[in-house]
Amino acid sequence: MSVHYLDKLAQFICQTQLTDLDDFTLQHGRWVIADSLPVIGAGMQIPEMKAFADAHLARAAAGPAWVLGTGRRAAPLDAGLLNGSAGCWLELDEGNQFAKGHPGIQVVPAALAVAQEIGASGGDFLLATILGYEVCSRINRAADMRLSIHPHGTYGVIGAAVAVGKLRGLSVTQMRELISMAATMGMATSRNTLLEGSTVRNIYSGHSAYMGQVAVQMALTGFKGEIDGVESVYGGGVVSDRYAADSVMEGLGNDWLIAMGYFKLHPTGRYVHSAIDALEDAIAQAGGHIDPAGIERIEVKGYKLAAMLSGKDITTSFGGRFSIPFALATILHHGKSGLASFDDAAVANRAVQELVQRVFVSEDPAYTAAYPGCQRCDVIVHAAGKPPVAGHCEMTKGERARPHSQKELEGKFMSLGTPLWGDATTRRLYDAFMRIERIGDMGEFSAGLNL
Repeated sequence: MSVHYLDKLAQFICQTQLTDLDDFTLQHGRWVIADSLPVIGAGMQIPEMKAFADAHLARAAAGPAWVLGTGRRAAPLDAGLLNGSAGCWLELDEGNQFAKGHPGIQVVPAALAVAQEIGASGGDFLLATILGYEVCSRINRAADMRLSIHPHGTYGVIGAAVAVGKLRGLSVTQMRELISMAATMGMATSRNTLLEGSTVRNIYSGHSAYMGQVAVQMALTGFKGEIDGVESVYGGGVVSDRYAADSVMEGLGNDWLIAMGYFKLHPTGRYVHSAIDALEDAIAQAGGHIDPAGIERIEVKGYKLAAMLSGKDITTSFGGRFSIPFALATILHHGKSGLASFDDAAVANRAVQELVQRVFVSEDPAYTAAYPGCQRCDVIVHAAGKPPVAGHCEMTKGERARPHSQKELEGKFMSLGTPLWGDATTRRLYDAFMRIERIGDMGEFSAGLNL
């Protein structure tokens, strides 16, 4: 009798050690964790998120886990929920085109909170995060999740559960049950939340961090899952009708999906970045500047997922992060794509809103067919009295084939963290997580930092 692939997967998770991973994968894993910290802390400052955290913490259990950006701590369940939710607000969290979503922000909050509680080493925290990320990414890659479903709060529950299960030392049998159970504990999410700019979407990643931990509690106390809950949910018509189970195991232990992820410098949905890159190319072609006042029309052509973000009725800062017309208009108006270009004042700016109406987005089927290997996008700017200026994106910045520099990522970390924690503390945090294996006890380390 052949061994079920979930048994093999559970054995791989339980037996893998940090020394089994190559240097590139380890470095990317360090960055997935480090990049998440100031992104969460900055997201926690959004008024709705701050109010939600205050209300939740008033009833939360005491504990050692950071609630980043509040200066407070809580039990792992509560910290995971809040940190996971805050990490999506600014749309600066890392992601993965091949995992078809954002595994990191669903795995890191749960793993971090539990690592602090049990005093895990930095190396164990890093390994657990990478394994949780890898397993859930492979499962979602093997499926064909319906486009109507938002991927946050779905397969991320599996990733959070695996990471926490690894930290808590589950046996192979328990880990196998955990994977099957966690697969059935996702949310009925809606991608339409992005198109409408609905902020309920931000709880989805918090749900993953929370329910992943609950799934581990269930595995430890003897709950049982289906024979293959993954197949039931991802191939049985719940979130997807197709699930290629065999592909989950292909290259396992050699080809690490976490090393194929990307990092963001623009505070927008990932598919918007392709259009921003094409706009930057057009601006360069124009000599470094395009006067927004003279623009008559901007044409954008991209792959399907980008073309879907064509909304022009932008009424909130969050909604603006998922609109190519708004992103291009506000960047042209402000001359940059920082947080201020997507805040409430930018949304209320009449000049920006008028330019939004002159941006037209369409799909190129050939570009859709080339995705995700390429993320092609064209931007053509038509200005009065001037020939059209065209820009092109072939591969979005931040992808493995076109990575951001260490200096750029460090700059992002410091620029987000310093307003919250000051330069010295932010620098200490950055240096520590770039050498995370040197942290002997995450509980002791975190006790000395008030974040």
